[in-house]
Amino acid sequence: MDVKGKRIFVGLSGGVDSAVSAALLKQAGAQVTGVFIKGWYPPGMPCTWAAERRDAMRVAARLHIPFLTLDASAEYKKHVIDYLLAEYRAGRTPNPDVMCNREVKFGAFYRFAKSQGADAIATGHYRSGEKDQNYFLWAVPKDVLQATLFPVGNSEKKEVRALAKKFNLPVAEKRDSQGICFLGAVSVKEFLEKEFGNDNPALLYTIGQRVPGGYVIGKNVGKKEIIVSEARAGGAREARFTDANWHVPIVQHQVLHISAQTRYRGPRCAGRVEGNRFISSELLPELPAPGQSIVFYQGDELVGGGIITG
Repeated sequence: MDVKGKRIFVGLSGGVDSAVSAALLKQAGAQVTGVFIKGWYPPGMPCTWAAERRDAMRVAARLHIPFLTLDASAEYKKHVIDYLLAEYRAGRTPNPDVMCNREVKFGAFYRFAKSQGADAIATGHYRSGEKDQNYFLWAVPKDVLQATLFPVGNSEKKEVRALAKKFNLPVAEKRDSQGICFLGAVSVKEFLEKEFGNDNPALLYTIGQRVPGGYVIGKNVGKKEIIVSEARAGGAREARFTDANWHVPIVQHQVLHISAQTRYRGPRCAGRVEGNRFISSELLPELPAPGQSIVFYQGDELVGGGIITG
């Protein structure tokens, strides 16, 4: 898209990636508006949103662009937090970042931007390289992704840091955030222990997670038990999935030859999709975790994904 003169709403998180994205768009002649998306935060736990919003506001001031705040706490609480807790209670492995992207960053934010007359939205997501975040974008509707700009999408982190210094952005030296989407400084384990207590490990750990003694390969919520193996279990040749979202045209009963990824930063396995099954050409290196995402690629192109059922 030629962005010159276009109204682009950029999701400013307070971090360096979104800040550089806004700077690049302004440099290209876009009419940029920065938007901080306020999520839901656990009562009584450390919360960094005010500091993040302040950093986002400082970036907007440095770039001389309008700054808005979108309260998406209701969408975040319903579609991310409530979903996460329900999945853990059921013994499954949720993927809150996927739901945060679909329902908040590319849901509530996209609708808000369009209602304000924006031509497109932009985020600081990476689409290739070491920081590739395509795994978390599979559930975003195809039309929304097509209306989204990713100014740093094909960059390396060191390049983005260099640009932040070049643009003299106030977050140029800021460390990357680590938590789940908007939980910020609160770890998932801390949050779950506050909600569930700490006497049932089956509610606190997920399949494939590293624990003292090895990896979780099975669990029973009712019996409050987890099964631990020294090696991360693999050996399956297929994974079933539901709630598929495709970014390419799919013909009914078509067999797709693609590669699949069942864990962020995990290896990709070649195989084929038949209906709601991914059949691997080799043994899967990791045990498919029900509730987790399975994401499909053709080459390096994201083509879709689903939620693993077994």
